Amino acid sequence: MAPLPISAALRSRVRAFPPLTLDVALVLLVMVVQLWPFFSRQNPAGPPWHWWGYLVVTASALPLLGRRRAPVVALLASLVATGSYDLFGDVPAQPIWYGALVATYTVAVRSAHRPRIVVLMITVGGSMVISSSETALRSGVMFIAAYAVGRAFAASRAHAEALRERAERLEHERRLEADRAAVRERSRIARDMHDILSHAVSVMVVQAEAGPIALTASPARAEAAFDAIASAGRDAMVQLRRILDLLKDDDGARSPQPTLVELPALVEQTSGTGLALTYDVRGEPVPLPPDVEVAAYRIIQEAITNTVKHSGAHSADLRLAWQDDTLMIDIIDDGRGSASSLPSGGNGLIGIRERTTACGGTVSAGPRTDASGFQVRVRLPLTPRGATV
Repeated sequence: MAPLPISAALRSRVRAFPPLTLDVALVLLVMVVQLWPFFSRQNPAGPPWHWWGYLVVTASALPLLGRRRAPVVALLASLVATGSYDLFGDVPAQPIWYGALVATYTVAVRSAHRPRIVVLMITVGGSMVISSSETALRSGVMFIAAYAVGRAFAASRAHAEALRERAERLEHERRLEADRAAVRERSRIARDMHDILSHAVSVMVVQAEAGPIALTASPARAEAAFDAIASAGRDAMVQLRRILDLLKDDDGARSPQPTLVELPALVEQTSGTGLALTYDVRGEPVPLPPDVEVAAYRIIQEAITNTVKHSGAHSADLRLAWQDDTLMIDIIDDGRGSASSLPSGGNGLIGIRERTTACGGTVSAGPRTDASGFQVRVRLPLTPRGATV
């Protein structure tokens, strides 16, 4: 049950005061209540009440000023004072000693287990020994009740502290996960931008180098080369726009990521560089998880870009084999090494490995064993990593 608004507001106002101020107010309140019998009753013997009673009442309440720092000492000092109350007869009866009860409550809240039990036994046992049966029973019940209330408050406060710490831990973990997700997203965007620009620039440079040569010998071929440059540039702009859309804060519609359906267009664009690229699909294609499909497209794009930039190949084969639970991707060329003036960024195969590993797949890359050339083989699972069937 949630606390009432008035009660919560009152507790909040009380906690706003310094602890010493609260303890001074508590001491004054206990003294007023404890001294009330001195003013509300008259001494049957006639003379005023003995000054000893006033002194004992004050002495029983003052130890509460140190109850937060030394609760056991405060309780024992209050008990010693109240035990000497009846040394003189001309004092009014005191049915309840509030200072000792408050000190018992504080011991239950603030002290360790062993001191709490020892003090509880002393207070209850002492009441049984030095008081009459009626007074002993009443005092014992009150001390046990004060102790129980203190332990209930301590348990409630410990539970609230545990909940607060758990909430802080969860919030900390949430922030860490958000930071990790941001790092992963930045890495993914960086890989995508690398793949897009690397492929487009490679196609454009190859065509630009071939254009002047073809301009005099074959104007039609030169025109096709310049068309390929323009097409590659436009395609790069479209894909970069997709990436930049992901960085926007608005929730508007965003262009989809590339999929395997767009591979024929990629093959056609690459063939315009002079590389005879064939595309072969075996098996029955099945829907892929979005992250796996984007990764597959980017892996193929990067492998083809590497072939154009570094292999000096005349022909290459792109093969997709759909199996029961796996998509096999092979990019094979007949190159003998780099014949291009394009610089190497050194991130191609690294990006391919990172994307493959992120999808739970495997990759191998190296020279062909059956002929000259280079081969990249990628195995991607058809179900997301960690998914159960």
